[in-house]
Amino acid sequence: MEKKLVSFIVAGDPSPNATLKFMNALSKYSDIIELGIPFSDPMADGKTIQKADVRALNNGMKVSKVFDIIKEFRKTSNTPVVVMTYYNPVYTMGVENFIKTLKEAGGNGLIVVDLPVEDAEEYLNICKKYDIGTVFLAAPNTSKDRLKKIDEASSMFVYLVSVYGTTGAREDVSNLALDFLNRTKNLCKKPVYVGFGISKKEHAKEFIKSGADGVVVGSAYVKIIEEYGDSDETVKKLEEKAKELKEGVIEGSK
Repeated sequence: MEKKLVSFIVAGDPSPNATLKFMNALSKYSDIIELGIPFSDPMADGKTIQKADVRALNNGMKVSKVFDIIKEFRKTSNTPVVVMTYYNPVYTMGVENFIKTLKEAGGNGLIVVDLPVEDAEEYLNICKKYDIGTVFLAAPNTSKDRLKKIDEASSMFVYLVSVYGTTGAREDVSNLALDFLNRTKNLCKKPVYVGFGISKKEHAKEFIKSGADGVVVGSAYVKIIEEYGDSDETVKKLEEKAKELKEGVIEGSK
């Protein structure tokens, strides 16, 4: 099975048109684009992504515009798109309405960060009905029984949070993360992807070498967007970063 690079950015940061350009740049080297719906209280995210959410919301980003961006992206790219959100926007729009609209826009999967797997029965049934892939998160302190439930509920992949705490780029891969990956791979039947803190080629390579089926990268891209805004330089640097990370994934697979 080919190992995957998942690239995350926040929809609407700094504008919907910029997001579309960024998605097209990232999709040249990414296997999946993860598109975050900006949220006013993103408790799982570190400062870098929180600031991106604020920038997007201040520029008038709405949930409906996220679907419009995916529709536009679909005109030029087949790269799968997974939407990352908190439960509030899904609940507000209506679970079925949200998932149906995502499918019609051309979305492939959904991560609802704060929806516990124990409360997800209705959500899972609707995702299945519209053929939208599901992804649940597991942390280093997730119990064996809960990991099994998460594995069962995740139709696309199990998303391992490789550290305690929020998202954000980190310097090194910890032993805790590698031990957790090993434990999860022994338990889970679904592909296991690792995220939170991966920002460079060496990280990607090490996780893939250690058995991960994919890596998820977010803050490293969002920092580039923060620094360069809506510019050609951003597009160039995002593409370069995705290329570097994909090289890490390929090298780790050998």
